Amino acid sequence: MSVASEILTALRSEEHDPVRLLRSASNLLGDEIAVMSSFGAESALLLAFVAEAAPDMRVLFLETGKHFPETLAYRSELARFLGLTNVQDIKSDLAQVKDRDPTGELWAFDPDACCQLRKVEPLDAATLSFPVLVTGRKRGQASTRAALPVVEEKPDGQVRLNPLASWSADEVTDEMKRRGLPPHPLVSKGYPSIGCAPCTRPVGENQDARSGRWAGLPKTECGIHTAS
Repeated sequence: MSVASEILTALRSEEHDPVRLLRSASNLLGDEIAVMSSFGAESALLLAFVAEAAPDMRVLFLETGKHFPETLAYRSELARFLGLTNVQDIKSDLAQVKDRDPTGELWAFDPDACCQLRKVEPLDAATLSFPVLVTGRKRGQASTRAALPVVEEKPDGQVRLNPLASWSADEVTDEMKRRGLPPHPLVSKGYPSIGCAPCTRPVGENQDARSGRWAGLPKTECGIHTAS
């Protein structure tokens, strides 16, 4: 799984230009790279960079079965708008869902277990063969991401590329407007960070963008970015 040191050096040399970083990664890695996208509030900018760099790069969307209808519509609209040709839905094992969450209410009493079932396990299975994954995470999204590097080596040897790590929310918004990218329809309703419908709430002014995720709970991450 480990990425060759010369490839890491080449990627780090492009850290300050998201499109060049993604194009270089695509050229160096071919089918061994994939993008993880929630098609959420700020996803359009990263995906626009992907479309500019390599529109056929594999984009993985976790279809948890608990998304807002607006997110599912936006996923289709944005992929068409940008010309992305390789967006794939990743789903949980149906037998596992029936066994571990027969009523569909696991999120209400054990959100960690729900995320494990609907996000962590299916994404682990889908990305196991990829030495490099691209994410849209940014340092300013939450205190848990304050030190996020652009090129991130995980303990298991897998590499995460975070092309927008240093971008502020205002910079993302301004660039999305400059490019004429369609916004997620829930942003205007007070959702600066959008996850599954049962566990996402709108946030107040000046609140942490992710404070509406698992509101009222100490939980801040679903687990897909914290597992080794």
